[in-house]
Amino acid sequence: MTTPNILALVLAGGEGSRLYPLTEHRSKPSVPFGGRYRIVDFVLSNLVNSKIFAIYLLVQYKSQSLIEHIRRSWVMSPIFPEQFVAVVPPQMRESPEWFQGTANAVYQNLGLIEKHAPDLVMVLSADHIYRMDMRQMVAFHLASGSDVTVAALPVPIANASSFGIIKAAANGIISSFVEKPDNPAPMADDPGRAYASMGNYIFNTDVLIKALKEGNQLGEKDFGKDMLPRLIKTNRVFAYNFCDNRIPGTRDYEEPGYWRDVGTIDAYFQAHQDSLGVEPKFDMFNPKWRIGSDNYQGPSPRFFNADVHNSIINSGSLIKGARIRNSIIRSEVLLEDVELDECIIMDYSVLRKGVRLRRVIVDRYNTIEAGECIGYDTQADRRRFTVTDSGIVVLTRGEGTDSRADDVKFRYL
Repeated sequence: MTTPNILALVLAGGEGSRLYPLTEHRSKPSVPFGGRYRIVDFVLSNLVNSKIFAIYLLVQYKSQSLIEHIRRSWVMSPIFPEQFVAVVPPQMRESPEWFQGTANAVYQNLGLIEKHAPDLVMVLSADHIYRMDMRQMVAFHLASGSDVTVAALPVPIANASSFGIIKAAANGIISSFVEKPDNPAPMADDPGRAYASMGNYIFNTDVLIKALKEGNQLGEKDFGKDMLPRLIKTNRVFAYNFCDNRIPGTRDYEEPGYWRDVGTIDAYFQAHQDSLGVEPKFDMFNPKWRIGSDNYQGPSPRFFNADVHNSIINSGSLIKGARIRNSIIRSEVLLEDVELDECIIMDYSVLRKGVRLRRVIVDRYNTIEAGECIGYDTQADRRRFTVTDSGIVVLTRGEGTDSRADDVKFRYL
């Protein structure tokens, strides 16, 4: 089978309002994740590992940190001009409007598709944590004679209203697609789950171009709400079962078909916990399917009198006395005789002596003064911080702007 020419469009403009305050200063794909990544790194790593190298990121809300991250982290070789990761803001060629939805975002960049003239166009979300071999989905698309293929997986029926819900035959052909229904239909063979779209699509290029032009005439804005339900009636639209995707190097203890939409603080927090443990549900270390990110050049972390259990400590951090449990500490963090239990401490933060945190997310550039106790009194925390219904406390990003802040010299004394 001849390898098709593929162009990938990654929808990376998400405002991420449900992740506020982590999205107060950045878009959802730019939110840090794990010890050293950002959410966008997962879809980009999947594409590059799948040997798909022509990638446009369509950005919109609060995009500067994402643009800077791509510039630092995802530069392809200039020797091959057909290999690139390029950021595309709204061009506003036809009207002074930002992207009005997923389909509108692609329509506004129709010129890029026509310029590259690929055989297939992949349209992908930048908001999820997962590994996926895109080539297997492409193989399914070609073998089934599909015009449009939608990546899908079973989700608990209680959570299904957050997704596009699919009804498909045994061979994968889709007969209905309903975006975020109030009463999602369960799968025929599994009443506890519904078949949900992952927001990843493959289009035959001619089908996509025609559909976008027709959709613009009809006032369509979104793939899930508008375009896919229409195309199901006129074209061969198939569901690709993500559970059939196989990644080399996946360990037996990992959750098969791990995929998380980290669109809420609770989901974001739990996905971090899924990466911890001797046998994590999602193991970040897989040499056969690496997750790429920025090439941070800080020194190894240093520990003095530290009691650390089931935690990740990233480069440049200095631990000067701490009890740390089930936590993630990112780059250049200073901890001085603190206690952390199920916390995420982001880059360039300082926690002074006697700080005690439980189930707390501390965004970048924060300084928590000596003796602070957060996560132990929900009512008191609600008066000062964002607190989710499950009790996770979020401290918004601090005022620092640079890892060379005045305090950094103290960290390495």
